[in-house]
Order: sequence, then structure tokens, then C-alpha cells
Amino acid sequence: MTADAASAPVDKAGGTALAGPPARGPRARTGASYLRYSAGKVGGAAVSLLAVLVTSFFLFRLVPGDPVKYMTGGRQVSAEQLAAYRREFGLDLPLWEQFTSYCGKALTGDLGTSYQFRAPVIDKITEALPNTLLLTGTAFVLYTALGVFLGTRSAWRHGRLGDRLNTGLALTLYSVPSFWLGLLLIIVFSVGMGPVPGLFPTGGMESGGKEGFAYTIDVAHHLVLPVVTLVAVEYGQTLLVTRSALLDEMGGDYLTTARAKGLRDDLVRRRHAVPNALLPTVTLIFVNLGRTVAGVILVETVFSWPGLGGLFYQALSVPDLPLVQGLFFVFASSVIVMNTLADLMYPLLDPRVGR
Repeated sequence: MTADAASAPVDKAGGTALAGPPARGPRARTGASYLRYSAGKVGGAAVSLLAVLVTSFFLFRLVPGDPVKYMTGGRQVSAEQLAAYRREFGLDLPLWEQFTSYCGKALTGDLGTSYQFRAPVIDKITEALPNTLLLTGTAFVLYTALGVFLGTRSAWRHGRLGDRLNTGLALTLYSVPSFWLGLLLIIVFSVGMGPVPGLFPTGGMESGGKEGFAYTIDVAHHLVLPVVTLVAVEYGQTLLVTRSALLDEMGGDYLTTARAKGLRDDLVRRRHAVPNALLPTVTLIFVNLGRTVAGVILVETVFSWPGLGGLFYQALSVPDLPLVQGLFFVFASSVIVMNTLADLMYPLLDPRVGR
């Protein structure tokens, strides 16, 4: 008998057993764990989207106001005319029938027809979305970069004067209502106050009558104050989360080892400490990224910015139920999707997640 035969497993009858399938390696087990983890997160997101769809229908039925009376423009109309309006928009149907119709259409991408604009809701959202992305996307890039940079600097020099000033200013601005800060900036820099002349427009996205490069400069001019408002209010959250996460990592033995190897302090921070502290910051970045689609309702309203936030405020004042429901679903869906993407990235950043 050869050495290989002697070492082979033997069954109860005394014969050599057939070789079984090879054991799954660590990489295969890791891949299977990630697939199970991803399936659970995607399934949870689908359930959340369904819950948002249901909530968006019933929640805004509690808003006071009669959309039919708004559509009549305050004119004296007969009961027959009011009934005709209700039939046109399906408001005469029982609530359960309105709900099933709404869900069925929403699942096919039809969010209904706006009462006040007499246009498909999806068209109004598509029209206003680029304006919102321009405003909130620009602010998102600026306050994320500023928050991460100042957060890492404050944590690495914690307890010093610069750290105290950074965290104090961040906490102060983060607690300021965005609409109040926006109004204050309009008073000082748009209307003018004392020796400060009015430098920026009071609202809107453009002055009109301009094309080409002049149009781009005009839009950028209107963009300054709302972007400054959003950056001032939002950067503090990123700074504080980044600072806290980095402080938790600074006592790690691996940083002491890196310094003992002769690495410069700045290199230790950038290559070792910051990457290991990014997990909470990545969560916050993805949540904020989801909010760029939702826009900021109060800031867009204060600055009369023609985006999704201003459209939502306008629809809520009617109430324009299909438009409000559609916008609410888009806002919530963007946050859910971005949270799910953040969850799917966690195991790639930290292999311990999802095991």
C-alpha cells in the first residue's frame, strides 16, 4: 500500500472512501458572507421604500386644506362643478381605492398629475431636480471637504487653541437655524447694512436675459449666498464626527509602531489613522449625499431657489397631494438608497463588518 492510500480515509467496510469536495477557503466563505449581508441590506431597503410609499399617501391626507377649492381660484362655483373637479382627479373615490390606484401607478413610475400645474408629477420633479443638485451638490462638496479637513486637524491637535476654536465655531453654526442664517445673509449682503453694500441678489437663480458665459457667471452670483448658508450650517457635523472617530483611533498601538519606524507625524495621520477612522464619516457622507436630492426646503424657500425644496413648499401650501406625495417619496428614497450603498461599502472598508 502506498503512502497516499494509507493516508486516505477508510469507510466502515474497510475500503478506501471516495474523496469529498474540497473545503471552501476563507475567500469563498467571505464572498458568501458578503452576498448574504448584501441581500439582507437590499431587502431591508425594499421594505423601507414600500413603507415610504404607504406613508406618503396617508400622511399628507392629514394636511388641512381643500385642493379643489384652490383649483377654482376662489371663484364662486356650483356643487356640480366641484363634483366634476373631484371626479377628474379621482378625489370622489373611496380612500382605499385611491390608495390602491396610487400604489399601482407608483410602482410603474407614474406619480400622478399635479393639481396646480396640470402636468405629470414626474415631469415637474425632473424639471426642478438639476437646480437642486446644482445648489446642494456644490454645498455638499464644499462642506464635506471642509469638515473632513478641519476634523482631522482638530483631532490631531486636540486640546490646543485651534481645536477649541474649530469645535466651538462648528457647534455654534450647526445649532443655527438655516433659514435664520439665510435671512441674515440677505439683510447684510443683499440689501446692504451700514458700510456693507448689497453685493448679491436677494433670491432666484438668474437675472434673465443673459446667455453663454455671462449666464454662467450670473447663476454663480446667485449661488453664493445659499451655498454659504448650507456650508456654514452643515460642515460642523462632518467636522465633529470626523474628529470624534479619529480621537478613538489615536491611542492605537499601530500608530505607536508607525512612529517607532520613523514615519513623519503627518504621514502617520494620513496613511494610518485617517483611513481607519473613516467608517462613521462615510456613513455621514452617504446620508448627506442622499439629502442632496432632497435639497434643503427652508434654504430654497428663503432664497427663492427653483428646486425641489421650493417646489415642495409650494405644493404643500395648496395642498397639491400628488406633487407632495411624489416629492416626499423621492426625498425619502434618495436617503434610503444612499444609506444602503453605505452599508454595502462597509465590508469593503472594514472586513469585520458583515461577518
